Amino acid sequence: MPAVSSPPNSSDAATRDARPLLVAPDSFKGTLRASAVAAAIGRGLERAGLAPPDLMPVADGGEGTQEVVLLALGGQTTAAPARDPLGRTLTAGFALLEQGAGAIVEVAAASGLPLVAQDERDAERASSHGTGDLIAAAAREGAETILVAAGGSATTDGGAGALEAIAEHGGLRGARLIVLCDARIPFEDAAAVFAPQKGADPEMVMRLEQRLADLAASWERDPRGVPLTGAAGGLAGGLWAHHDADLVLGSRFILELLGARERMLAARALIIGEGRLDATTLEGKIVGEIATDARQNGVPCHAIVGQDALDLFGRRILDIQTVTEAGTLGALEDAAAALALSGVL
Repeated sequence: MPAVSSPPNSSDAATRDARPLLVAPDSFKGTLRASAVAAAIGRGLERAGLAPPDLMPVADGGEGTQEVVLLALGGQTTAAPARDPLGRTLTAGFALLEQGAGAIVEVAAASGLPLVAQDERDAERASSHGTGDLIAAAAREGAETILVAAGGSATTDGGAGALEAIAEHGGLRGARLIVLCDARIPFEDAAAVFAPQKGADPEMVMRLEQRLADLAASWERDPRGVPLTGAAGGLAGGLWAHHDADLVLGSRFILELLGARERMLAARALIIGEGRLDATTLEGKIVGEIATDARQNGVPCHAIVGQDALDLFGRRILDIQTVTEAGTLGALEDAAAALALSGVL
């Protein structure tokens, strides 16, 4: 898209609604952080002569959740030794929040799919042990509440590896776990829904389903049939069954944490963004949730995304006014400037 640099004329600026725009993108998975996307869109809007927008980068329990929570609550990053999905030692990061009273651990930091090369992916072998290492490290630091961002895992072990690691490190030391789930599915569906993208063929999926069933049957608290327990290959269910973890939909937790509804009601329009806008956007992903909130509150919604693969029916459900594709920071800035100059905002 060509760069747009000239601001709107003064009469347009004088009559424009004085309320700010709310810019609330998710990360563009694997390429751009949510905060970088929000900043680029903000630069484009200001370049076109608009007032600085309200920037609200978001996440739903997957990639980038730690950064979003840190921006909202404050805190500091730290790291601890952990094991990757295939048992190799690495140093993985987590964050301490609110002077150490809380912490956040991203499952992807030690148990994430990107840690395993394409030709190494083995959904049966992959373990969540490293996530347990990080949860235990946060507990040792004195965190009373530990948020576990359960998205982007390479594992389908029902959390067995994480439970083993937590026990090896001496338990949770009284810490409360809150799992931010990026999927609503129950424990028994974790293999069928997500294991294929983690390297499982149909026969392996069947074996994984049986393994999850055997685990669930062996625990005093059975996670089968409970919504959200299938997140992160069943890790959410394992932590729920053994440590009474609270399971929450990550998107809703983050939106409440950020005061999204109040900020939306104070805005004249919303701009969302994600790497790919498609049918899964309607299934609990945070940009779909915030777009739905905008529709319900009469706030116009626009999208700037890496790829638009959402059909017209889905777009009508979310009531998205315009969709623009832009996959780099420069293109995002140009797209935002062009949107501002179009007069639709």
